[in-house]
Amino acid sequence: MTPTPQIRLNPDLNPSDYVDEYAKNGVVRVPDIFEPETAEAMFSVLAEKTPWRLVYSNDKGKEVLLTEKELQAMGGEAFNKLLQGLYERARDRFAYIYRVYPMLDAYLAGWDPGHPLHSLLEFLNSAPYLNFVREITAESSVIKVDAQATLYNSGHFLTSHDDSGDEKERRAAYTLGFSRGWKPDWGGALVFYDEEDANKIINSLLPGWNVLSLFKVPRPHTVNYVTPFAGAGRYSITGWLRDDLAKN
Repeated sequence: MTPTPQIRLNPDLNPSDYVDEYAKNGVVRVPDIFEPETAEAMFSVLAEKTPWRLVYSNDKGKEVLLTEKELQAMGGEAFNKLLQGLYERARDRFAYIYRVYPMLDAYLAGWDPGHPLHSLLEFLNSAPYLNFVREITAESSVIKVDAQATLYNSGHFLTSHDDSGDEKERRAAYTLGFSRGWKPDWGGALVFYDEEDANKIINSLLPGWNVLSLFKVPRPHTVNYVTPFAGAGRYSITGWLRDDLAKN
């Protein structure tokens, strides 16, 4: 397995610089979250060394996870039928499809020993990172961070939801973006809606490079459909800052 890159926050960052904006808007972006060499190393892991699965919601709203081998066995005709069904459901129901590496599940189950994403999960639960995000969000009760690596390719999307969680244990959501040179025409934006008016957009964040985005939950949001002419994949690490005491 590829040696794990050193992972640490950019030492030039001061969390107090982002406290006021988060308190006012419930959303903040922190640029250059890692030093350049760390960001490049993590992108290389995502782009070249991650055993992606495909995740989507079936017609009963349940999550389905397929390995690359299972996806190939499905065949093109069956996959296109699946995709059309998802697009139809997405018109008026919660639906999604994208690539994923479930970092927490993989870590706990012992998948892919030595994979660098295991080290990243450990870093996200280390004191330096936890203290950094606790200060920005003023959520001192946060005790852990979960994570999944995601890759949105052409045709992928995630319809509107609020990230409240079954046990209401999520204090904030985050994305670590590793998408360089993303263009607005490619779609894939993280879009926030007004809680009182679902047709009113209040903020929209394009995929970015080496950037941490934090937002308070619950908050209605979506990941826009990635267009067929998008020139790259939308790579990110996503998850929640949690204050529960669950085993996972």
